[in-house]
Amino acid sequence: QVHLVESGGGLVQAGGSLRLSCAASGGTFSGYPMSWFRQAPGKEREFVAAISWSGSSTYYADSVKGRFTISRDNTKRTVYLQMNSLKPEDTAVYYCAAGSYSRTWTSYTYWGQGTQVTVSS
Repeated sequence: QVHLVESGGGLVQAGGSLRLSCAASGGTFSGYPMSWFRQAPGKEREFVAAISWSGSSTYYADSVKGRFTISRDNTKRTVYLQMNSLKPEDTAVYYCAAGSYSRTWTSYTYWGQGTQVTVSS
């Protein structure tokens, strides 16, 4: 079992930055690929970014490519999402998930509780 806890969300103006963190406990964190998803009100949960267990490979949704950066520190059992040049359409609850590279949220077993990101125009 892997327990995930996100933090770092908040309210930011358009063009600003936030860094989300996802701390893991239980399981073998360094063995899992990790991903970030987001869900806006009335919309389906969508893939944002994923990172391999070693951190050597990363994957991004087209909508965030060049603005967001996913990284991980296996010694701290934490994965990060650095979000720059934020836009109002980035407003959503952001979730981290463990165990897959899939862009389909139904492929994941382990989820955090989510952290709200609100970008004002």
